Amino acid sequence: MAHPAQLRIPATYMRGGTSKGVFFVLDDLPQAAQEAGPARDALLLRVIGSPDPYEKQIDGMGGATSSTSKTVILSRSQREGHDVDYLFGQVAIDKPFVDWSGNCGNLSAAVGAFAISRGLVEPGRIPHDGVAIVRIWQANIGKTIIAHIPISAGLVQETGDFELDGVTFPAAEVQLEFLDPAADEDGEGGSMFPTGNRVDELQIPGLGSLNATLINAGIPTVFINAQDLGYSGTELQVDINADPKALALLESIRAQGALRMGLISQLSEAAQRQHTPKVAFVAPPADYSASSGKTVRAQDIDLLVRAVSMGKLHHAMMGTAAVAIGTAAAVPGTLVNLAAGGQPRQAVRFGHPSGTLRVGAEAVEVDGQWQVTKAIMSRSARVLMEGWVRVPAGAA
Repeated sequence: MAHPAQLRIPATYMRGGTSKGVFFVLDDLPQAAQEAGPARDALLLRVIGSPDPYEKQIDGMGGATSSTSKTVILSRSQREGHDVDYLFGQVAIDKPFVDWSGNCGNLSAAVGAFAISRGLVEPGRIPHDGVAIVRIWQANIGKTIIAHIPISAGLVQETGDFELDGVTFPAAEVQLEFLDPAADEDGEGGSMFPTGNRVDELQIPGLGSLNATLINAGIPTVFINAQDLGYSGTELQVDINADPKALALLESIRAQGALRMGLISQLSEAAQRQHTPKVAFVAPPADYSASSGKTVRAQDIDLLVRAVSMGKLHHAMMGTAAVAIGTAAAVPGTLVNLAAGGQPRQAVRFGHPSGTLRVGAEAVEVDGQWQVTKAIMSRSARVLMEGWVRVPAGAA
């Protein structure tokens, strides 16, 4: 019996921050997948190798973790003041769905370089040597990101000596500015705290009342105190991901937070919205050994943060969650700010499972409402492979 040949689609496999994903230019996708909908989702699921009941993604480009089961679609922006439109798809590993509800802050670091290399940025905006400013419209959430891309001899510079905990090798530094991360799509002041409170009480079945900071900045995030769960905040992946009861409890907290934030209308919907919100637990500084074996000293950090992504404790920190951390730390009275000592601040360095990360945020109170104008952090990115990705015909 004859079988059709595979589709051959131009693609680039890139690392951005502590994540990896498959990058596409919109016009290179099969016609049916150039529009949002089932055909696009089916194609991306097949590219990544999902759904996979074995949770290995052997027959696809995914790496069987939330950090490596990702896709990006770019196109020239039709929006004034922007170079490219950036759409992010978080692909579930063992289930047949793609979550389009949020951004990936780590892969945001790779968007500018990819856009330049694929000719999506006007040549006149790229210096021969120096830094190219790429203006990115994050289409999932309607926000602007400014990427500062190092350029050498007219090409994106990928190598360098910038070290990022959670990434083994150094590379060139890419600075990202997340503008008005709590604003709505039209740039108006959005609701940073969806409930209007800096601390809320969640009722968690089997646990009882739990204090939480529910914030929408970078990505919707539910922050809780580590000690309320019996944790120290120094936990590594093995301490959480090998404990089904712990994961179930954290998912229950995430679902209750999503309901309170208005992201879902009933708890059953949380299972179909795994990418958002995130849930993270915080604690005051303490010494610990990172997953690499490196010692992180309490005196070198402001607080500890551990975050869950797609049902598992993240090996480092999601970039968008880092924006939420920096923003919450800048607002007095949030659980994040209190864990960091309770003082006003414009930047915070926190400890995560792989090491430390610094993020800055500019927050101001206007008429009794807190607003954040900008969050800044540095990541790195590089091309791992480029060419074509192949999928069986009929995948889209």
